[in-house]
Amino acid sequence: MLLQGELVRLRALEPEDAEKLYEWVHDPEVGRWMTNGHPRSLAQVRKRAEERPVNTYDSVVLGIEARGQRLIGVVDLRDAEPEIGEAELDIYIGDPEFRNGGGYGTEALRLMCRYGFNNMRLHQITLWVVAENEVARHVYRKVGFVEEGRHREAFVAQDGTRHDMILMSMLKGELKW
Repeated sequence: MLLQGELVRLRALEPEDAEKLYEWVHDPEVGRWMTNGHPRSLAQVRKRAEERPVNTYDSVVLGIEARGQRLIGVVDLRDAEPEIGEAELDIYIGDPEFRNGGGYGTEALRLMCRYGFNNMRLHQITLWVVAENEVARHVYRKVGFVEEGRHREAFVAQDGTRHDMILMSMLKGELKW
């Protein structure tokens, strides 16, 4: 599966992507607003990459690749429920050279949402974002997500501080291109 835009293309992850994924999981800037769980070794990340299940309706994980360059991030639609046409989205740009507001994350987000609505026949895509992550919230609003609610002190940062999480969603037909 390959989804192509002007800046990025989305493709299935390969086992050889494991080193980049490992590097990003251990980057404090990437992990700042993510729940990473317990630390994993490079061998564990490689094994997971080699054993990654195939993309299916209920979970589609794609690498974000800068056109003609390299893997720069990951986007996924997970926990899709065909009965109600809903899935949850996660996205991050791991490569620091592409976290500069150049539109890479925005385009990847739009491509994945369009794929979810058109190919997966979703009616709604939801996501959770830390309230203080204003950069991400701005991008989400720009492509059509709206804030629906707040889960107070639900995110625990690596330093132990608690932050509110914002629930955002987009319905089919609300994607802004």
